[in-house]
Amino acid sequence: METLELLQEFIKRRVPNPPENVTLESKLEEVGVDSLTLLDLMFDMEDKFGVRMPDDLPRPETVGELIEIFEKLKPADAAIPNE
Repeated sequence: METLELLQEFIKRRVPNPPENVTLESKLEEVGVDSLTLLDLMFDMEDKFGVRMPDDLPRPETVGELIEIFEKLKPADAAIPNE
């Protein structure tokens, strides 16, 4: 499963009335990802891949920015789990 697909599934499970199409350009706030949901997502990613999100991480504005941050932090050999 690609990182975008993983985020799409996360949003569908945790956001009331998520939009049907979440793209790289989608603004996190517009798809219903508020500050608490973003923290939940980051903790979920840390658990799944054994990475640590830095405390001084700038707040991403879009789904694409969040994926960029995650891709830089995850180990190169980390496979995205199928759920």
